[in-house]
Amino acid sequence: MLTGLNHLTLAVRELEPSVDFYRSLLGFRLHASWRSGAYLSLGELWLCLSLDPSRSTVPSPDYTHYAFSISQQDFSNFARRLLDHGAHQWRDNRSEGDSLYFLDPDGHKLEVHVGDLASRLAQCRAQPYEAMRFFDQAP
Repeated sequence: MLTGLNHLTLAVRELEPSVDFYRSLLGFRLHASWRSGAYLSLGELWLCLSLDPSRSTVPSPDYTHYAFSISQQDFSNFARRLLDHGAHQWRDNRSEGDSLYFLDPDGHKLEVHVGDLASRLAQCRAQPYEAMRFFDQAP
C-alpha cells in the first residue's frame, strides 16, 4: 500500500542556479550535491534536482504545478521577496486563500499557497465547481 509522496525529482539545465534558488529564495535545506544533482528538503518533502542540459525552460502550457504551504502572516513578505528577485508570475490567483504562482529558473511551475485541503473543500462546498461531488462528510 502507498503511504505518501516519497520524493520529487526536477530536471534542471544548470545545477548551481537551481540549488541557489531553492535554498536562498524558497528556504530548502541542502543535504548533498554532486556533479549532476542535489538532494534538498523542506519539511517532509525530499527534492532531487537532476542535471539535464536538454531540459527546456519554456513552461508547459498545462496547469500542472507544485504548491508549497505558507502561513498568512508570511505570505506578503515572501511573495514580494520572490518577485523582487525576478521570479516570473505565470498565473493570477483564482482560488480561495492567497497564492502566488511563479516559475523556478528551469520553468517548473510553482505556487505558494495559504490554506489547505480543508479550507479548499469548505470554499468548494460554498461555491462548488461545475458538476462537483463530495465523498467525505462536511465539517
